[in-house]
Amino acid sequence: MAYQLVVLYHHPENAEAFDKHYDETHAPLAARLPGLRAYTVMRPAAGRGERPAYHLVAVLTFDDQDAFNAAMSGEEGRAAVADLADFAGAGTTMLTGPAGTVL
Repeated sequence: MAYQLVVLYHHPENAEAFDKHYDETHAPLAARLPGLRAYTVMRPAAGRGERPAYHLVAVLTFDDQDAFNAAMSGEEGRAAVADLADFAGAGTTMLTGPAGTVL
């Protein structure tokens, strides 16, 4: 069964600087994680004039938990986690677990 890391990025003070760093630095770092099978990013849209709960949502998919653990404990995983301090000062919420397809 696939295994996912979901990262919910809280709203930064400077959205433009956050987006620039994420797109130009962090995403390329994360994309190099060994065993990564899929990597999607969503910037939630405001609904009915309300601010979305998160600024950005990233979903990284691996074949299984062992592949995820290996990726995150390796050089690329450590670099991606360390990079969070450079742009995600507002914080993140991270969720991991097995993922299945409903439809």
